[in-house]
Amino acid sequence: MPHFKNANNELFWLNEGDDPQKWLPGCVQITDAEAATIRAHNQQAAFDALTYAEKRAAEYPSITDYIDGIVKGDQAQVQDYVDKCIAVKAKYPKDAA
Repeated sequence: MPHFKNANNELFWLNEGDDPQKWLPGCVQITDAEAATIRAHNQQAAFDALTYAEKRAAEYPSITDYIDGIVKGDQAQVQDYVDKCIAVKAKYPKDAA
């Protein structure tokens, strides 16, 4: 599937046989590798724009792990949950916002 980009590096693609001049005026065809590079850059920029709280929320372990440990009386499971939360907080500190 051919990839195209416009002057703002926005990515587009067309099905084989579609006319790019009709559907994507002002765009140029690029390689799959260039499209992957642009996509990776855009993903990194979106991640960098997240707040520390959003980054933390995406990496915290599931609260069900903690509840399961409480219900089972499994202190090791509870401590594992707490340790993972502490590691995430250290990775994305508040003052780095």
